[in-house]
Amino acid sequence: MMNWIDLTNEQELEAIKEQSKQHPVVIFKHSTRCSISAMAKNRLEREKAVGDTPFYFLDLIRYRALSNKIAADFHVHHQSPQILIIKNGDCVYEDSHNGINMHDIVELIASAK
Repeated sequence: MMNWIDLTNEQELEAIKEQSKQHPVVIFKHSTRCSISAMAKNRLEREKAVGDTPFYFLDLIRYRALSNKIAADFHVHHQSPQILIIKNGDCVYEDSHNGINMHDIVELIASAK
C-alpha cells in the first residue's frame, strides 16, 4: 500500500529539498480532474513502493501555485500527472502521463542512493 505524504505548502517543499540530501524523494503531481492522472496514481498504488523512500502527493488543482513553484524550482515543464525524483535538492528524473511506472522509479532510486 502506498503511504502518500500530502504536499500542501512551500515549507514542506523546502523540507523535501533538505530531506533529498540524505536520500531520494518522490513527488507525484496529480490532477483530480484528469482520468490519465487517476490511472497513473492507481498504477503506482498497485505496485510495491520503494522501501523507506518518501512519496509526496500534490493535488495540483488545489495547490496550483505550489505546482508552478515546483516546476520553476526544479526546472521542469509543468505536466499532469507528473512524477519527479529529487536528490540533493535537484530533480534527477521526471516523467509524465503513461511514462509513470513504479519499475522505473525503483531502478532510478536504487541508482541514486
